[in-house]
Amino acid sequence: MNADSLKRWFPFLAWTRPDPRFLKGDIYAGVTVGLMVLPQGVAYAALAGMPLVTGIYASLLPALVAVLWGASSRLSVGATALTCLLVSSSLTGLAAPGSSEWVALAVWLALLSGGLQLTLGLGRFGWLLNLVSSPVLTGFTQAAAILILLSQLPTLLGLDGSLLSLFAVGTTTQVNLPAAAFGLGSLALMLTAKRLGPNFPVVIAVVAGSALVSAWLHFSEGGGPVVGALPAGLPSFYWPPTLPWQTLGSLVMPAMVITLISFLETASSAKVENQLDNKRWNDNQDLIGQGLAKVASAFCGAFPTSSSFSRSAILIHAGARSGWATVISVLLVLMALLWLMPALFHVPQSVLAAVVIAAVLGLLKPAEFMRLWRISKVEAITGGVTFLLTLVTAPRLYWGVLAGLLMSLSHFLHHRLHPRIIEVGLHPDGSLRDRHLWHLPLIGPQVYALRMDAELDFASASDLTNAIERHLSAHPETQHVCLFAQPINRIDVTGVEAFTQIRTSLADRGITFHISGIKLPVENILNRAKALPKGPLLRLYRTDADALAALPELSSHSAPVRDAMVKSDN
Repeated sequence: MNADSLKRWFPFLAWTRPDPRFLKGDIYAGVTVGLMVLPQGVAYAALAGMPLVTGIYASLLPALVAVLWGASSRLSVGATALTCLLVSSSLTGLAAPGSSEWVALAVWLALLSGGLQLTLGLGRFGWLLNLVSSPVLTGFTQAAAILILLSQLPTLLGLDGSLLSLFAVGTTTQVNLPAAAFGLGSLALMLTAKRLGPNFPVVIAVVAGSALVSAWLHFSEGGGPVVGALPAGLPSFYWPPTLPWQTLGSLVMPAMVITLISFLETASSAKVENQLDNKRWNDNQDLIGQGLAKVASAFCGAFPTSSSFSRSAILIHAGARSGWATVISVLLVLMALLWLMPALFHVPQSVLAAVVIAAVLGLLKPAEFMRLWRISKVEAITGGVTFLLTLVTAPRLYWGVLAGLLMSLSHFLHHRLHPRIIEVGLHPDGSLRDRHLWHLPLIGPQVYALRMDAELDFASASDLTNAIERHLSAHPETQHVCLFAQPINRIDVTGVEAFTQIRTSLADRGITFHISGIKLPVENILNRAKALPKGPLLRLYRTDADALAALPELSSHSAPVRDAMVKSDN
């Protein structure tokens, strides 16, 4: 196996060898993100309904596997808000949150989604993820952010019931005022610091400070909800129990959505990194790395992981230049698991809710819908339907994504089946434009010049044929039909048959068929199909300028020639 093959299977072999000067930025970035991972991991594990320590497990081995086998070396992999919400919503009604059954189901979600990502990456199917359009992702993200906020508000406010219980008649909801003070105060501090000093590690400071104040006030001894004791040490190997086929089948659709959403999260960070490095993004290799990370998370007894956009951005802006930054952050998480777990005991749970809310508020961008409306009303409606269905069908969030995906594909197919076909005229600036829109004269007497801005395939062939037939029916005096074919990049069998039908139909009427700017791949296929026979009624031009120069001259003396041909045919 040569060096290139080894680097394909083991991307970390291409990393720059570390030296003290090179590692300076990586060490600082790795320590910063490693400290941030600890409170966020615990907070996101609570959002997923998992044992809190599994949020830290998800940032240990999975993060290391992802950076070793992924193409993008500066991604922070672990627990993220969207993925954890999907885990929680997918398992609602199947088990009790935090129970052994819940953990087993979450592990199966990690195995299924990780296996699917791994299969897509090895099969070079990364392009399939392009089927999800930006409006669908926008609609889902906005709805998911609202659902996350609503799920965390009771904990933030120290309620012993749901948010609706505050307004329900006949119910008494207890409010833990100290817990609410911790939560709201922490949230205010994080939002203020984010605005005044965006590079300051405020999450770490707030969590550490709240733990100290909580211990000093004996908050837990008074019944205040805190993180409590977390098991120290490395995670044990976890082998999930066998599930009934019916239960396993109910996880397939959520696993597919987790696969999709988590990798779109990865794409948003990976594209930024590769643009900074002036590199082409290897989406298939990142699929492999992310898939292996989810499998590793499963065997640690944790939930599906993903790439965090905020933590990845911190890695880059803090000076990380390679994957060594993630290795350093993993070492910090390892030390925390071995020696620092007791420090999290007194952290109030309302502070964890504040950590989640502060992170998720950045996802709320209602102005995005107005931007979509200005660009495309149809796509704005797609995003709006995705948003509403995601909210209405909660906790089955995948229905919103599936509906949006179906609408996007339907819109795409509509455009493919109805390509833009225009009659062109010569604009004063020398370009060919829509003759009717710009009120341009004919290119030549009795000439029908048209352009189709699409591929000539099964989706567009009938529209091209119909456009020519409609014009000839309305203008029987037409002597020349010129197809400006430069926009046609591809032709299939149906397109060849349609082209042959058009050429034969025009020849039967004595009409000359002109083709300008045909591309070599299309011409080769037509030649192999013997659809470009030499003759006076078929003329090819390499450039549009050649066609424009020839058409007026030909049309001036083409009527007698055509009449003679028609008489000879009779």
